[in-house]
This record gives sequence, structure tokens and C-alpha cells, in this order.
Amino acid sequence: MMIIGCDFHTRYQEIAWLDSETGETGEQRLEHGGEQVRKFYAGLSGTVRVGIEATGYSQWFERMLQELGHEVWIGDAAEIRASVVRKQKTDQRDAAQVLELLRTDRFPRIWVPTPGERDLRQLVLHRVKLVQLRTRVQNQLQAMAMGQGVCRRKKLWSTRGRAELERLALDRWAHRRRAELLQLLDQLEQSIGELHGAVEQQARQHPDAVLLMTHPGVGPVTSLAFVLTLGPVSRFSRGKKVGSYLGFNPSEHSSGGRQRLGSISKQGNSTMRWLLVEAGQTAARLDPLLHRSYQRLKFRKGSAIAKVAIARKLAVRLYWMLRSRCDYAGLVRMSGSSSSAVVPES
Repeated sequence: MMIIGCDFHTRYQEIAWLDSETGETGEQRLEHGGEQVRKFYAGLSGTVRVGIEATGYSQWFERMLQELGHEVWIGDAAEIRASVVRKQKTDQRDAAQVLELLRTDRFPRIWVPTPGERDLRQLVLHRVKLVQLRTRVQNQLQAMAMGQGVCRRKKLWSTRGRAELERLALDRWAHRRRAELLQLLDQLEQSIGELHGAVEQQARQHPDAVLLMTHPGVGPVTSLAFVLTLGPVSRFSRGKKVGSYLGFNPSEHSSGGRQRLGSISKQGNSTMRWLLVEAGQTAARLDPLLHRSYQRLKFRKGSAIAKVAIARKLAVRLYWMLRSRCDYAGLVRMSGSSSSAVVPES
């Protein structure tokens, strides 16, 4: 078997290989431009296993290796780096370290979504980014309206409010800015509507997403994104691991018997956290238990911390729904006889 440790970069990759049958080893740098990479891997015969750190720019490389019939293992970048003892860091050392982890069966392999799931992730991500862009455009138009003494808040986006915004007497460049922002807003509204329809259609076809949508405040976007982000729930033994995976766990620097906790670690999918915070605010209005928790935390810690805490509770709830294979009503019945019963939170 040929084992290859690959230190992958956007423009090139540094590799270190070992032939387990002959004991031959070597190092080489492959440039991504041209056909050098494909020629090298196509020329390898027999079983080939390639290990790389998780990165967002390696999809083409993974697809190429699969087409050539080679194994590709994706490893946790943080764990790979933590396994290095020396402080010296070079591309050659990184490739050699990946090879060593592969050779000694210590490579921290992670779960990788299928190509279809990755494509659905792009659908959800595109919809979320356009919604965030629409919010920025609306904020600019709100600022322009308030600068002219018009403060309508959400009513500014009604038919009457839109007409009032368009009638504002503005100077030359402010007039052009308003016109182009309104044009951009109309384009975003159309695209978001189409993408939301596509997300809803995909969510209705996914049994796990349909299950999660029974929870108050959880719509097709949040449910589908949660399923695609978490993957098989069997990867997590408890709810705390889900919170840690999504970056909701507190950062910590404890030593000498003294515990020091900070803000959330944010070591996870930022888009998923944003969706859970948005969905959590709606869920806190509809679910009695979450509503009480939110009000208590808001009084003690403030609304910002309360929103994040409710988002974490919601993430754990959704995990338990997937793990127990029951809808929201079933989860409540498992915990008690009313909607205010205690639902598993960890």
C-alpha cells in the first residue's frame, strides 16, 4: 500500500509518501496549476491512501482522487496540529506529520458529507448570505429615511412605506444611491423567494428535517441546515458534545484549581449558530419552557447572552429529537404531560 501525507494549500501541495511493501519513502511538491497533480496520482498503482487536513478548498482534489480509485482521508486540523511536539512548522514537516499519523493508525479522521449533501449546504448558505445582504441594504435605506425625518421601522417595507421612501426629496447622489439600493433590494427579494422555495422543497423531502420542523420556531432553513451540519447523530453521545461541535460551549482557561470561563468558543459552523440564534428567538416566544428560561436569563445576564443560551438549548433539543426519533409533541410526552415539562438539555 502507498500511504501519502499531504499538506494541502490553495496553489500547491507538499506530500510525503511511504510504500509499505518496499519501505521506500520520498517528498515532493506538486503545483496545482496544469496537470502535474493528476499525472502524479494517476501514475500510482495498487492501493493508495491519501490523508489531508480538513479545508474548504480541497473538493476538486477529493473528487479527483475518488475518480482515480484512491482512498482519501480527511483529518481534524486542530488535532493534527496538536499532535506536533516541535515548535518548528514547515510544509515538509506538516506533510511528514500527516504521514506519520497515517502510518501509526493515529490519524484523526472526521466525518465527511456526501457530494449531494455538500451541494445542499451551498443552497442553504447562499440563501442565508442573501438574507444577511438584504438586511444590510435595508439598514442603509432606513438610515437614509431617518436622515430625512422618516422613522417607520418595519412599516417602511410596506407598500405605503415604500412609496413614502421613494417620494423623499434627495440630492443628486443620495437620489442615485436610493434608486440603486431599492433596485438591489428588489433583486434580492426575488432571489431569496426562489431559494426559500427550493430549501423548503428539499426539507420536505428529508425525513429528519420534517421531524425537526415540528418544533415551534424551527422552519425549513434551520431544520435542513441542522441535519446537513450535524450528519449522523450517532457521532454524538450527548447533547453537550453537540453544543461544543457548534461552538456554543464556553471558552475555558482553568489552572491551579481555579476555573476561568469566557465567552462561547465559536469553534463551529458560524452560519448554523446564526440560524439557531434566529430560530431560538421565535421558539422562546412559542415554547413555555424556553420563554421562561429566556426571561430569567435576560433579567440576570442581558438579552444578548440570553439569545445565545436559548440557541444552545434549542440545538440540544433538536439533537434529542433526532436521536429519539420523535417529534416535538413526543419529546414533551417523554418528559412529562405538558408543554412546560422539562426537555433534555444535555
